[in-house]
Amino acid sequence: MTKPSNGSAKRLIRVDPFIVALVLAAGLGFVLPARGEAATAVGVLTKASIALLFFFQGVRLQRDAVISGLTHWRLQLLTLASTFVLFPLLGIASRAVMPGLLDSALWLGVLYLCVLPSTVQSSIAFTAIAKGNVPAAICAATASNLLGIVITPLLVAGLLGLHGGTASPLHQIQSIVMQLLVPFIAGQIASRWLRPWATRHPKLLTITDRGSIILVVYAAFSAAVLSGVWEGIAWVDLLKLLLLSVVLLGVVLTTTTYVSRALRFTREDEISIVFCGSKKSLATGVPMANVLFPAATVGLVILPVMLFHQLQLIVCAFLARRYAERAAALQPQTGTRLT
Repeated sequence: MTKPSNGSAKRLIRVDPFIVALVLAAGLGFVLPARGEAATAVGVLTKASIALLFFFQGVRLQRDAVISGLTHWRLQLLTLASTFVLFPLLGIASRAVMPGLLDSALWLGVLYLCVLPSTVQSSIAFTAIAKGNVPAAICAATASNLLGIVITPLLVAGLLGLHGGTASPLHQIQSIVMQLLVPFIAGQIASRWLRPWATRHPKLLTITDRGSIILVVYAAFSAAVLSGVWEGIAWVDLLKLLLLSVVLLGVVLTTTTYVSRALRFTREDEISIVFCGSKKSLATGVPMANVLFPAATVGLVILPVMLFHQLQLIVCAFLARRYAERAAALQPQTGTRLT
């Protein structure tokens, strides 16, 4: 039996600094949440980093690649099916099989989690890190959020038996357009002059991608602590929710991966489908919950969303790193587009 080389051993024990940063950000948000003016500053900084991410994505991407992403209807359809069909079916099946696992309020939160749209910034950031089809991811994640403004309240009313107004659709659309599409379009316009510079400085894009996710994690944990979400919840309930979240995420990640391969999507497309189709948006879920549910139940309803949100970021960070390493290992050998 041959012993592994020192290089192999180091690769096995190497800790991804990005994962460490995510854990530290979550811990900092729990121990030292942003309050008052600090919370306002964190919110502004988070939005600015997201806008910068999309601006640089617009700078880097070729226009024909963006058009290709917009017209890639098979990828968009599969991503939407994962978000608004597969997830709700899994939530309903879980409650039917294990009705006594959680109390009614927490089950309500789990089902609400399953009908939420995908995230935007983290889906696209992970797709970029993993060397996936970023234009298609931008289109898929944005479409999920825009459609979710209508689909999520309808699913809540239909599946959960609750009725309420929409969460200010015009405001939601305006926020998405201003935070995501406008910076991206500005980047596309500026790409003529800035793309060569951006190509020579890939580390800047990496810092933007990962920095935005780290800020989202810290802001999410800060908001959870200040809103009292963690109060009055037994550790056994948190453990059950965490295990259920692991199962849901694992099933969706596995399904999107193998369905993508069965339908013969390219490797880049598979990455976009996996990351966009497996996420649930905390940023959309919290404000919608405040409108769709009674004030007394909102805290428990968003608790599963909070746990799932943190889990998906950590798991997908590992996946994105693995995809990126595999792409880096294969690219020099093939010198062609990976499939």
